[in-house]
Amino acid sequence: MGAWEKIPAWNDLPAHVRLPEPVDGRGYLAGGEIRRWGGPTEEVLSPVYCRDAVGDKEAAPVRLGCSALCSAEESQEVLNAAVKAYDNGRGEWPTMSVAGRIEHMEAFVGYMQECREEVVRLVMWEIGKSWADAGKEFDRTVKYIRDTITALKDLDRNSSRFSIEQGYIGQIRRSPLGVVLCMGPYNYPLNETFTTLIPALIMGNAVIFKPPRIGKLLYQPLLKAFQKAFPPGVVNMIAGDGPTVITPLMQSGKIDVLAFIGTSQVAIHLKKLHPRPHRLRCVLGLESKNPAIVLPDADLDIAVRECVQGSLYLNGQRCTAIKLIFVHASIAEKFVERLAGAVEALKVGWPWEEGVMITPLPEPGKPEFLRGLIADARQKGAEVVNRGGGEGFLSLFNPAVLYPVTEEMKIYHVEQFGPVVPVAVFDDLSEPIEHIIHSNYGQQASIFSTDPRTIGWLVDQMINQVARININSLCQRDPDTFPFTGRKDSAEGTLSVFDALRVFSIRTLVAAKSEPHNQRIISEIVKGRMSNFLSTDYIF
Repeated sequence: MGAWEKIPAWNDLPAHVRLPEPVDGRGYLAGGEIRRWGGPTEEVLSPVYCRDAVGDKEAAPVRLGCSALCSAEESQEVLNAAVKAYDNGRGEWPTMSVAGRIEHMEAFVGYMQECREEVVRLVMWEIGKSWADAGKEFDRTVKYIRDTITALKDLDRNSSRFSIEQGYIGQIRRSPLGVVLCMGPYNYPLNETFTTLIPALIMGNAVIFKPPRIGKLLYQPLLKAFQKAFPPGVVNMIAGDGPTVITPLMQSGKIDVLAFIGTSQVAIHLKKLHPRPHRLRCVLGLESKNPAIVLPDADLDIAVRECVQGSLYLNGQRCTAIKLIFVHASIAEKFVERLAGAVEALKVGWPWEEGVMITPLPEPGKPEFLRGLIADARQKGAEVVNRGGGEGFLSLFNPAVLYPVTEEMKIYHVEQFGPVVPVAVFDDLSEPIEHIIHSNYGQQASIFSTDPRTIGWLVDQMINQVARININSLCQRDPDTFPFTGRKDSAEGTLSVFDALRVFSIRTLVAAKSEPHNQRIISEIVKGRMSNFLSTDYIF
C-alpha cells in the first residue's frame, strides 16, 4: 500500500500526459453549428489524484474542466436538426450515393486523427485508463471506421446488380431507418459509442448522440471534425443529465432507432418513454455475467493467464469480462493458488506508469460497492486469497480473488463490473451448466480443457444459452468482424463491422414487370445516372 500513497505532484507528471488547461465542455453540436451552452455546468473531476493540482499541497482529484447541463430546449433543438436533415428520408444525406457518404466518412477519419493526442489524453484522465490502453482505444476506433467503410463497399458491390425473378426485374439495396439516438458506456467512451454511431451514420441515418456520463469531455475536440465532415444536422451532440435531455427525445416519438449500451433497467425505461414502441428499433448492449469453466484436464498455464486477463483487463470493467470462474474440485486449490499469485503480480498504479494493469476506478462509489460484495461473500464462507486483495487507497482498488464462492453470495449472481474475481467449485458439469441456463444473462462463456470430446459436448450444451463460446481463451469482443451480441438480458441486435450495417438499415426493393417498356425506363435511369438508388456503379 505504501507505493499507492505516493500521490504524484502535477509538475512531476510526464509532459505528454499533462492537460495544458481545463477543458471548456459547454459545446454541443446542432444543425451543423457548434454552440455554447450558457446555462449551468458540472465540474468534471478525474479519478486520478495529484498534489498541487488545485493550487495547494493536498492530494485532490484533478479538475479536468466543466461540462454542459443542457436543458430540454437544447434537446428539442438537436432533435429538430436531425429530423430536418433526414427529412422523412428525402434529405441530402439519406438520398446521397453510398460512394458520397463514404467520401464524407473518410474525411472525418482524417479530421479525427488530427485530434488523437488530445482525445487520448482525455480518455486517460476521465476514465483512469492507462495511457497505453487509451491510445489503443483511439486506434481501434479508427480501424473500426476504416473496416466499416470496407464492409460497406463490399455490401454495395453485391447490391449493384439487378435481379430477374418470375417475370420481375428488381434491385435490392439497403436504406436508412431515420433518426438514431446513440448512447455509449463510460468504460469505452469513444469506441463503444462509435460502434453504433458510425454504422448508423454511414447507412444514411441522421444521428443524435449523448456522451457517457463519465467520458464526455473527450468529445469536445471531435465536434469540429463532425462539423467539417458531414452536412448540417446529420450528426448532433447533446450533453447533460439523462432524464433532462433524453426523456424529451424519446417522448417525442421522433426517434426511430435507439442504440444504447448500458444496463437493462435503463434500456427498459427508455423504451417505455417512446409513445410508439412498435415503431422503435433497438440496438442494445447490456449486462453480462460471463462464466469460465476450468476442467480437470485444463492447461493451468493457459487457464490462469486467460482468466486473469479476462477478469481484470481494464479493471474488469468490461461487459465481456469473465465475471465468475467455475473450477473442478480436483484442481481447485492448485488453480486458486496460481491465480492468486498471478493477480498479486499485477502492477497497480497511476495510468501513465509503464506496465500498469490496475488503475483508478472512475465510477464514484465503486470501491464501496465492491467491498460490500466482498463482505457479503466473507460472511457466507468465502475468503480473499490474494495478499492485499480488496484493499484500496482513494480511487485505487487492489483486485481481490474470492474463494470459494457459492450461490448464496451476491457476487455469484451480481455483475461486479470491477476488479473482484469470484471462484466457485464444482464436482459435476451439470452445476455450471445449470447456472448458465438459469442466469438472466447470456453473452459469452469460456471453456478451459484439452479434451476435444468434453469441449464438443459442452459447446452443444451452452451454445443456445450464450452468444459466444471461447475455447481456452478469455471472453472478448475482438475481432470486430465477428458478431457481437447476447441472449436474454445481455443484448438486442447484433454488432460487428458486418452486422451493424444491417441493423441500422432495411432491405428495400424497386421492382417492375420485366417487360420491354419497363426495361427501357430502368435502363435509361441507370445510364443517365438519374437515381442514386437505381444504379450499377461499382465502388472500388
